[in-house]
Amino acid sequence: MRKLRYFFEQFRWLKAYTSPFKTPSVGLYIGKAVVGVPYFLPRKWVRFNREDCLKKATEDCQRLGHVKYGFDPESIAHEYTGWTKPVPITIGFSYCGLGWKTKWHSDDFRHEWNPVFSFVFFGWQIAMTVYHKHQSHYWESWLYYEYATDKTKTKYERIEQCRKKAPQTWTSHKHGEEPVKIDYYTKILKSKYLKPLIH
Repeated sequence: MRKLRYFFEQFRWLKAYTSPFKTPSVGLYIGKAVVGVPYFLPRKWVRFNREDCLKKATEDCQRLGHVKYGFDPESIAHEYTGWTKPVPITIGFSYCGLGWKTKWHSDDFRHEWNPVFSFVFFGWQIAMTVYHKHQSHYWESWLYYEYATDKTKTKYERIEQCRKKAPQTWTSHKHGEEPVKIDYYTKILKSKYLKPLIH
């Protein structure tokens, strides 16, 4: 049950497509494997073999201050059996969902990375990234809408709550020019959800 919940949570960002927020874009990359999922290139974890165990034991036995410093690596290599290491994927699919966290309180959402679907084939990659032009403004507002608004209310009322409690009004300063205020909700919401809020 926990695995099923985790699976659905990984794809929860798909609800953005049916939300008051504009439809996210999809970027396509084809070329050498360079797109991370999210930070590292596509990889898998494999168990240490005998050589890996001995290498790790040797490193630890030679590292000053390590609890195994000065030991004979051969005598402790067996302790690393069952450890794992990452290796690049030769052929395979990888996926990472929307990356986010909360910072100062439970509804202070921060965007970290975009959802990515990846297929790797002998060092080549096809990667699809779901994004929005105003990424942080978009995803942080959507996260607030999805996790922090009152779901018993209408979409319009929930958007109003977003705009009051999680405003996205920023001031842009350019040398020698008057400051310009930008309300990013006007750039990330579908137009029909803006109308009730314009007085």
